[in-house]
Amino acid sequence: MGGSDTEVTSKDTQEVIMEATFRAINTHGYKDLRLRDIGDEMEMTRQVIHYHFDGKYDLMSSFLEYVIEQYEGNVEVDEETDPRTELDARIEQCLFGPEFDEFTHWDRMKVYHELFAYAQNDEQHREIFNEHYERIHESIVEVVKEGIERGVFCDVDAEHMGQLITDVIHAARGRRISLGHEDAPEEARQAIDEFILNSLTNNE
Repeated sequence: MGGSDTEVTSKDTQEVIMEATFRAINTHGYKDLRLRDIGDEMEMTRQVIHYHFDGKYDLMSSFLEYVIEQYEGNVEVDEETDPRTELDARIEQCLFGPEFDEFTHWDRMKVYHELFAYAQNDEQHREIFNEHYERIHESIVEVVKEGIERGVFCDVDAEHMGQLITDVIHAARGRRISLGHEDAPEEARQAIDEFILNSLTNNE
């Protein structure tokens, strides 16, 4: 019983640290971020950070996985959901994200893309981003394959189709974050519907 309570407490504390990290990066940016800045965003003592993480790099690696998990764990569909509806849900999730109590989807995407920009020089973080990309890609590929098998989608190369949709999503998010084009996600959503999904759907 005591071990279970300790585990829950530890998990809750780490979530507090993760959310404090969001606030600190939002204020200071990733490059100039210090553990002290994260500690200043918590009501708990800064020592809890050192208890759970072996320095800033360990914390940021866990934080990156935390950000990614928030998106990968929020698409809920049941077995009765048809492939087109499921594909729509996954695209919406990637482009517009789930709702959060603190910080909007785009506040969190701003942090995500800041870390993404530094990943080109960081092998471990680049691997985390690569794995995330592949999971998004594969989840879309699986839905496309199922739609083809059920006759809902035309017979296309599911791998290429999944990559195309995934790349459009990433490009739209990057354009909004880096260039300030606030309509980019909506424009990408419209383009995916008009030029990809409508042609993918088997109307015969």
